[in-house]
Amino acid sequence: MEKKKVLIVDDQNGIRILLMEVFGSEGYETFQAANGKIALEIVEKEPPDLVLLDMKIPGMDGLEILKHLKAMNPDIKVIMMTAYGELDMIKEATELGALMHFTKPFDIDEMRIAVNKQLRDD
Repeated sequence: MEKKKVLIVDDQNGIRILLMEVFGSEGYETFQAANGKIALEIVEKEPPDLVLLDMKIPGMDGLEILKHLKAMNPDIKVIMMTAYGELDMIKEATELGALMHFTKPFDIDEMRIAVNKQLRDD
């Protein structure tokens, strides 16, 4: 059984490390990217099953990355991570195909459950 792949895209190193530990211990193969350019390179080489995508990233923002992800692979599952109060962006992300969002600081267990549900329902 091939491991499901989770890509974590966030400019905050601490969040990437935390999420990689959590999802690594859940048995997923994890990848990380600090920006959109790296994220899209990873998606080309190692297409992930699910992407945890931060909304506010310097350079290419979360919405732009989301558009590129969906253009590359319409079936890719994306969960957004947002700061408080980015409701207009959340609405747009949902329209672009994001499954759900978590507002920072998020409950790591809730996120773990949500990711497991998305990846084990296949």
